Amino acid sequence: MPKSAPSKSLPPISYDAALAELEQLVQGLENSQLPLEGMLTSYQRGAELLGACRDQLAAVTQQVKVVENGQLKPWIDAP
Repeated sequence: MPKSAPSKSLPPISYDAALAELEQLVQGLENSQLPLEGMLTSYQRGAELLGACRDQLAAVTQQVKVVENGQLKPWIDAP
């Protein structure tokens, strides 16, 4: 039975940096100047970046939901 490759976790990256890189990847894919393997690699990286952006947006959304009496409570990341 073949072993599955270990999942790579994206190193911490700011939302703005992830979004900028994602925009560059999309532009490269739209221009289709990459070979097929390069397009696949770019697509995979884009999916990772999209996931990181979604995670950060979800964390911010959760933080906004904890607003009580006009005060933002600190959001504690679940273990």
